[in-house]
Amino acid sequence: MSVYESICRFKALRTCRITFLPVAVFLSFLIFAGCSRTNSDTSSTAGNADTIRIGVIAELTGDIPSVGSSSRAAAEMAVNQVNNAGGLTVGGRKLKVELFVEDDAAKADQAAATMQNLINQKNVIAVVGPNSSTGAIPAAEIAESSKMLMITPWSTNPKTTLDSRTNQHKRYVFRACYLDTFQGRILASFARNDLKAQKAAVLFDVAAEALKGQAEVFKDSFELKNGRMAGYEIYTTGDRDFSTQLTKIKSKAPDIIFLPAYYGDVPLAVQQAHKLGLNVPFLGSDAWASSDLLALCGKDCEGFYFTAHYSPDSAAAKSKEFVDKFKALNNGKVPDDVAALTYDAFGLLLDAIGRAGKTDTESVRNALANTTGFAGVTGNMKFVEGSGDPIKGAVILRIKDGKFKWFANANP
Repeated sequence: MSVYESICRFKALRTCRITFLPVAVFLSFLIFAGCSRTNSDTSSTAGNADTIRIGVIAELTGDIPSVGSSSRAAAEMAVNQVNNAGGLTVGGRKLKVELFVEDDAAKADQAAATMQNLINQKNVIAVVGPNSSTGAIPAAEIAESSKMLMITPWSTNPKTTLDSRTNQHKRYVFRACYLDTFQGRILASFARNDLKAQKAAVLFDVAAEALKGQAEVFKDSFELKNGRMAGYEIYTTGDRDFSTQLTKIKSKAPDIIFLPAYYGDVPLAVQQAHKLGLNVPFLGSDAWASSDLLALCGKDCEGFYFTAHYSPDSAAAKSKEFVDKFKALNNGKVPDDVAALTYDAFGLLLDAIGRAGKTDTESVRNALANTTGFAGVTGNMKFVEGSGDPIKGAVILRIKDGKFKWFANANP
């Protein structure tokens, strides 16, 4: 899902209000400090250990604790499976995985500080997370400057893996999810080709970088397909009244409204639209993919569609096995996108360690970059050398009878 996407409020991924100068100064200090850690430091510190030390940065507190909770549960599940089987075979030895879980509260400065702590104090060989792009973007800057391998499960913003100075892909930063640009194009095609929408409106949080990017790509793609925009309205993090924007949208009579919003905002916007007599379908992005949406939105969201990273009711053997095991370990809770992507991030990392036959960061990084056919819970993935963005597909889910139901696959 984004520096400086804020992802705050009522269990929703939000962009916390950030004072940019202090954060920029803080990040500059951390990046400078991180530069002192050379690649030889990485190898000597962690490569000779009897355990494989892996860090996790999750949003355990703050405004999106359900995201952090899902990520931690999936991380612990993945690690326990390996350790309970005697460890991971690396170069002929069985090594146990030691997990270090840290909280970034979905804040940019805390994510950067946490990454620095995992590198310099915990001596990990790799970090999984953060999930929100709010934390993932600054954490990735620290990881890259420190030559620390990082895999974000859920950060869909392109800036996470791109070096802002060179516009080239970072060498040490990867993700397990698709990008906002990919799902924006998919949703525009779905709106035009499947839903037959001629006119579309967009309502999004301008302060949330991922959502802003999704809105921009959708608009451009929809217009390229000869669709017409019937409103392009913004709000900002923390707003709870969307009536002014929705009234403007209603006056232009759209066929559909694209609402790239985190699941805490979706019910508010949809219910206010219905009160205004604006009864057109809403279309959402992966930010909708939380079971909390069903509880909060109820029948108001019935029949709506959104993109997701996997479908919990998939018939694929690997997905079904993951869902069953996760539910058994978490009081019957159905794993969301974050849980599935975190599990896949660990799968990618552990597979790379095994193929590398070594535990130093550089060797593992090279093996991960050469992943060509990883079968994950969220689909098949491969990396092309020079890019940390996996080639993979998405799914489109429909809210039906109070549940998320698979509707279609969307492949690259």
